[in-house]
Amino acid sequence: MRQLGQDDDFHEVLALIRGAFAYMEGRIDPPSSMERLTVADLARAAATGEVWVAGDPILGCVVLTPGADALHLGKLAVAEAAQGMGLGRRLVARAEASARALGLPAVQLQCRVELTALHGFYRGLGYAEAGRSAHPGFDRPTSVTFRKQA
Repeated sequence: MRQLGQDDDFHEVLALIRGAFAYMEGRIDPPSSMERLTVADLARAAATGEVWVAGDPILGCVVLTPGADALHLGKLAVAEAAQGMGLGRRLVARAEASARALGLPAVQLQCRVELTALHGFYRGLGYAEAGRSAHPGFDRPTSVTFRKQA
């Protein structure tokens, strides 16, 4: 596993995220922010936080953004061919280690309401539901916040 810097090439990471998130199309509303994600966005994420990748070629990634009271875990993606091998768990463990190294008390993430299999994945890793929120323009919860003490 290695951390990317802002000057690295993020084209492979973006392709991985798009491929891993493709199954969500038509399942979640509103559509994933991944649809607007760019290579420049990933480079900025590496400059202001951490972007970790695993494999060569890249089979998994996670984007980590420090916040006031937690490290935000976002864009966790694992290539379909590598799913079920523990790579996602290792990337989440990397996030937890980063939170501790940064002195942050917790790791927090958002997961869409419709993606119940992912809810089970995070609960299995010790994450607890900390709230629900709605995207602008929606009168129902669209996201679940999960949180775990680091």
